[in-house]
Amino acid sequence: MNRVGLKSLAVAVGASMALSAPLFAQSGANDDRTRTPIKHVIIIIGENRSFDHSFGTFVPAKGQVISNLLAKGIVNPDGTPGPNFKLSRQFTAIDTGKYSPHPKKTGPFAGEPQVNTQGSPGPDFTNFWTAHSVEPALWFESYHLLLSGGSGLPKDEIDPRFPNPLASGVYQITKYVPYDTYLSSPVHRFYQMWQQIDCDPSKATPDNNGGCQNDLFPWVETTIGAGNNGKAQPAGFGDESTGEGSTAMGFYNNLAGDSPYFTSLATQYALGDNMHQSVEGGTGANHIVFGYGTAMYYANPDGTPGTPPANQQENPDPQPGTNNWYTQDGYGGGSYVDCSDETKPGIKAVKDMLRALPYNVFRHGDCRKHAWYLVNNYNPGYLGTGKPDVLGPNVFTIPPTRQRNLALLLEANKISWKYYGEGWANGSEQGEGGSYCNICNPFLYSTQIMTNPKLRAKNQDIQNLYADITNATLPAVSVVKPDGLLDGHPASSKLNLFEEFTKKIVDQVKHNPAVWANTAIMITYDEGGGYYDSGYIQPLDFFGDGTRIPMIVVSPFSKGVGMVHEYNDHVSMDKFVEFNWGIGTISPAGRDNLPNPITSESNPWVPLNSPALGDMTGYFKFPH
Repeated sequence: MNRVGLKSLAVAVGASMALSAPLFAQSGANDDRTRTPIKHVIIIIGENRSFDHSFGTFVPAKGQVISNLLAKGIVNPDGTPGPNFKLSRQFTAIDTGKYSPHPKKTGPFAGEPQVNTQGSPGPDFTNFWTAHSVEPALWFESYHLLLSGGSGLPKDEIDPRFPNPLASGVYQITKYVPYDTYLSSPVHRFYQMWQQIDCDPSKATPDNNGGCQNDLFPWVETTIGAGNNGKAQPAGFGDESTGEGSTAMGFYNNLAGDSPYFTSLATQYALGDNMHQSVEGGTGANHIVFGYGTAMYYANPDGTPGTPPANQQENPDPQPGTNNWYTQDGYGGGSYVDCSDETKPGIKAVKDMLRALPYNVFRHGDCRKHAWYLVNNYNPGYLGTGKPDVLGPNVFTIPPTRQRNLALLLEANKISWKYYGEGWANGSEQGEGGSYCNICNPFLYSTQIMTNPKLRAKNQDIQNLYADITNATLPAVSVVKPDGLLDGHPASSKLNLFEEFTKKIVDQVKHNPAVWANTAIMITYDEGGGYYDSGYIQPLDFFGDGTRIPMIVVSPFSKGVGMVHEYNDHVSMDKFVEFNWGIGTISPAGRDNLPNPITSESNPWVPLNSPALGDMTGYFKFPH
């Protein structure tokens, strides 16, 4: 299911100081008490693009290095297979009986399964003026992008625009379709992504201490895809039955003019080639870990761990007689796991893999006893109005939580914040055609925020962001989310629409010198969307990390920095805020308690002190 359609399914200075401070102290008094010249952080989060998918042929400044498809010789500058093309080779596998994150491989694909049209998406508007009147988040000259790029093809069929057969490896999308094209979306769910990245501790080396091989992307796409809702495998099941094929292996070519705006920003400012999605899986779980520093569990009304309905508990063990067709996975069931109980399906397999790593990933508090953690997309516990959402076995809403989060940490330390979600519409979530991403807002899950009118009011719409930039009234920390039309999510959006959404914000900040002088704009994605990536992955705990995603930092203090190799995930943005304002961590259970990485000159990507997580200070050049 497309994540924007989920809503319709439901009718010290330290951590101890932060936790003991008044919960709802007057915010803003400490905004200027920073360790760096940065007084405003704007975090913009798009949807579903991996690093190699977006920057696979990016060429850094002379004297700098990058880890991508081109640098590794996987592709040539023109996007054709390079001398090391086999590094992207994908395999078939067998997984029957019990789930395995590292199933037995049976050999490479002779030719990858064909790309599928999936939902065959098209433009969302019929004319320029309709688009302009409904959608406020583009510059005037960009609205034509909402009217172009549809495939005109039938749904859920082989896409004839792509070659048959495909080689076993990556392919340049724009050799076959224009950059301005809506395309299908690969699977990006929790147990599926552990299989896609195929972490094998027996393959761990000093240069890849997680042993992750990234070689089962199409196999997972075609064996289970985006979930089965607990249904039996249909008769005549084959490589195209899930409607995905080898969508995951496509990439854009920066040297051919693809992704022009983000390529330009990366050239001028700072680009990270070691930023990662924090959870194996999709939109909701990754936004939650960003907001809370750790995963969220199913809670009783008093905030203690509870037990979700049985049909909402994940079971990735293959159904009898199938190859990797899970027993229970999908929006009709699944999505919660009790990672403290190794008798539950899938848990021991993942934890055995983690136990075999050459470093210890098990951290106090990240798998509480009898806690069922959300690992995929469910609606938050509150509607935008502050009213609790409907709960029950046949609706897909996680109960409200009392877990600590970034906004509460900021409040306790008198630092201002806002969440600008396009389509908020005063809490109705119906602006811009109702494409507000409710599962993207980590604070919609929070009892402390959503039951307090003053804090709930810090959820605002995109027009409020524009006004705050213009009036120089930005809070210290801004989290910005486009609506489902402009977030870049494959199928429902396009990468160029997210570029244009971002461009409007960057332009406005630059046009106000008082704001630009002390602002850092962090541009990233919620997850890789199931797209292939060749980069290093450091497993940090039961939930992740996952594939690399782009991170661009635009600021007067990141200008000319170029490539950054510091190991990061979404929680690194929390760590930067915590470092910059000196406010401790969100909670003792969070990844923001991990140390910063120590690396060698010969391999700046892999921490020598794993598990470790950077604080993003490497993206800046601050005056002494």
